[in-house]
Amino acid sequence: MPVGPDPDRWRTFPGERTVVVVARTVTSTVRVLDVLGPVFRDDPRVDLVFAFDPTSAFNDGVHDLARTVGARILPWHQFPHLAPDLIITASENADLVVEGHTAPVLVLPHGVGFHKVVPDSRSDQDRLAGVVPDALLRSGRARIAVSHPDQAAQLAAAHPSTAGCTLLVGDPCHDMLINGQELRDTYRAALGVRGDRRLIMLSSTWRDRSLLGRDPSLPARLLAELPMDEYAVALVTHPNIVAAHGTYQLRSVLSSALDAGLLRIPPTDGWQATLLASDLLIGDHGSVTFYGAALGKPLLLGAFGGDEAVPDTPMAELGRLAPLLAADVPLRPQIERTLADAAPDSKGANPLTALGDRALVPPGYALHRLRTAVYDLLRLALPEPLSPLPRLAPDDPLPADQQPDVTAVFVTTQVSDTPAGPQVTVRRAPAVVAHFTTANDATMDGTITDVASSGEPDGADGTFRHLSCSDRERDRRLPESASVLVCETPAATTVAADRWATATLSRYPGCRIAAAEINGGGCRIRLHDGRSVDVSATGGMSDAAVLAATVYALLRSGHPLTNDTVVIRVGARTGDADLRLVRRTA
Repeated sequence: MPVGPDPDRWRTFPGERTVVVVARTVTSTVRVLDVLGPVFRDDPRVDLVFAFDPTSAFNDGVHDLARTVGARILPWHQFPHLAPDLIITASENADLVVEGHTAPVLVLPHGVGFHKVVPDSRSDQDRLAGVVPDALLRSGRARIAVSHPDQAAQLAAAHPSTAGCTLLVGDPCHDMLINGQELRDTYRAALGVRGDRRLIMLSSTWRDRSLLGRDPSLPARLLAELPMDEYAVALVTHPNIVAAHGTYQLRSVLSSALDAGLLRIPPTDGWQATLLASDLLIGDHGSVTFYGAALGKPLLLGAFGGDEAVPDTPMAELGRLAPLLAADVPLRPQIERTLADAAPDSKGANPLTALGDRALVPPGYALHRLRTAVYDLLRLALPEPLSPLPRLAPDDPLPADQQPDVTAVFVTTQVSDTPAGPQVTVRRAPAVVAHFTTANDATMDGTITDVASSGEPDGADGTFRHLSCSDRERDRRLPESASVLVCETPAATTVAADRWATATLSRYPGCRIAAAEINGGGCRIRLHDGRSVDVSATGGMSDAAVLAATVYALLRSGHPLTNDTVVIRVGARTGDADLRLVRRTA
């Protein structure tokens, strides 16, 4: 079995028992992989063999996933010829009633409880997710793992044949989330989210009632409305979305959002660490949303398939209690209000965290219960010592797509006078998603409008707006309409920076400022009237685009570009910039 026919001739380990893991969908396979390592840690007595069941409509990616972890995979047609001691799966749809098979079947849930109605692959009807076929229940071989005693009663009420077939295990995934909470800063750093920048996590289950099913443009609209220096946005999608549509189509639907910096988290790995790293979760009726609520994460429902949530379950109660994200009004005020209401000094307890107590037994023991149950079914002594509760690795939440740099932004600056001198506040939003919201003053409806240079009103409060582009921007319309152009590659010397700026301003006559960072520190900024300004900054403000925006704001507000120190605010960061006027050329 582990090595074809007559395996005893070839084996290295004793292999007293054989466990067959049935891999049918990516969702169910990931769930089993999450717990297999700790369950069978350091035990050479157990042979693990994966059997790939290709009968699901969502089988795409299963074989690749199993190969990625180095699993020995057997084709499904060999499954009837195996003689396993235990079958483990997180898919209730696999046909496991095989003549001659007497091994127990342990069915793990691939979500939180039994709260969802899904299409039945064997008919045109819907069914309760997580319930195995009656034939397997009648065989007496099935053991259904549950995370709360109430779930056994729920299953028995819906399907009387499940009575006596459940095992109270708890939820190992929830336990790992609890165990990883203190590594939140590590996960944020792995995602590139540092300091006071807030991470908004989007979680979408599958089908048309899901978050993305209801509003595919939501990621792009969030990125358009939330200042990019103050917020990051990450998206986790149910594996069935990719299995049904393919990664290519998903990337196509999310093209503008990905170009604007959306972090697309792999559906197979990293969502747990991303959830822990997040400041606010926007979800639907998927299990990830419920885990977030149980952890006490600030939560907004962007969609909720009410008819897919089983009545009188904790998930249905979540849909009743959680606040809804209104799609037809600006998003940022809703997010800021939710974050403020959840602040540590805000009054009132989070009513959603109590829902976890109705679906999840107290954490910390699920892995031990599962391990004990597995070894009881295998009729093997439990090995010592007990497996430690694993933590999510710091590199788990790396995005699935290599995220491009945001190369064009609409910048809003505000200049105010203080006793210490001028202060410039800078806010930026990706230009590629500007057309997704009416909250932006800039538009991209076939033509690009640089609001600052096109006569948009500048308020008496010192607010100015402009379009800033990197010289690597691929959309030619953008640099042709920009007021500020920035060299992406630092110049070796100020002479090289001047040479680049002169050529750039000549190529784009509508541009007012060309800025290049200098190797070794500082930034050379050339104005369209021939003057140059050298700028050096503290407080992490060395970004040439930010320094160029500062100089642009001072010009627009009428401040003289004399040798001076300016305070710059970007999000929660503050720094000083020293300006030195170099020269005016003819």
